[in-house]
Amino acid sequence: MSLQNFLSALDSLQSEAIATLDAASDAEAFEAARVKYVGQKKGALKDIQKQMGSVAADDRKSAGMRLNEVKQAIEKAVAEAQSRISGGGESGADPTFDPTLPGVRPTIGHVHPITQTITHLTEIMGRMGFEAAEGPEVEDPHHNFVALNIPEDHPARDPLDNFYLATAATGAEKQNVEGTRLLRSQTSTVQIRVMANRKPPIRVISLGRVYRPDDPDATHFPMFHQMEGLLVDTHVTMANLKTVLRVFATNYLGGDVEIRFRPSFFPFTEPSVEVDFLWDGNWIEFGGAGMVDPNVFRAVGYDPEEVSGFAFGLGVERLCMRRHGIKDIRDLYSGDMRFLSQF
Repeated sequence: MSLQNFLSALDSLQSEAIATLDAASDAEAFEAARVKYVGQKKGALKDIQKQMGSVAADDRKSAGMRLNEVKQAIEKAVAEAQSRISGGGESGADPTFDPTLPGVRPTIGHVHPITQTITHLTEIMGRMGFEAAEGPEVEDPHHNFVALNIPEDHPARDPLDNFYLATAATGAEKQNVEGTRLLRSQTSTVQIRVMANRKPPIRVISLGRVYRPDDPDATHFPMFHQMEGLLVDTHVTMANLKTVLRVFATNYLGGDVEIRFRPSFFPFTEPSVEVDFLWDGNWIEFGGAGMVDPNVFRAVGYDPEEVSGFAFGLGVERLCMRRHGIKDIRDLYSGDMRFLSQF
């Protein structure tokens, strides 16, 4: 190929490519033009570059210089077209856009206050050496009642006070019958499972959902959360229990919190106490506690003459409400983002 013909082909390619790229009005047209002229496999610029070999050796320097000029011109046209179509150039800018105005902050989700409370409680108890343990929410009567020293005639085992899982009856009786499973009514079931698989010393907490058929009101809900604590070792006393609960209350509710212990009764602890805190001039119960009953130790194979321990169960929702000044537990489960976004 003569030098004149090669330079003429370069001029034609430059004019055609720039005109086509300038006329591209959308991303699809631009991409088609880009591939046609500067594509790595079959681009027109790539093809004409291969024709350099047919130019006489004495003319290749001039041909190469012109080829580089055409290449730079076409690549510049590609960049300008891309900027124009993507809105990066001045011609594509929105004339109504004011970069000095504040932006619109996107709505980003955050952790629910109950989950925040559970994380905080776990951290506080962890500093006192308690590790977290978990257990199933669907339980059997043995772990939920029998191993916790709750007799068959105790009101806590009344079917009306629990969520028993029923199965369809077969045969002539067309009704539901009580099953062998229920939604756990307390996280104390976890301490049974832990002690059945481990030997003392034990220092664990369990935080999770529990279920009781309570009518919803400002302080009750049929599903709520408990924090169960268990410490088993030698020479554990009520003084240790009261110290742990006071340290916990001070760390979570503040140094000015007032708490009190009232004598009470639970089948799985002896002696037993109710723990209250003062809120708006009223004493509010936030859990029960006591020394682990010897029968509970015997149920898991421990010798009550060799070990002792305490257990406590605290209401997570009531602690959360006290800390954040929430008056109604139902607000925590309303799903109202106007309320939940405050936390």
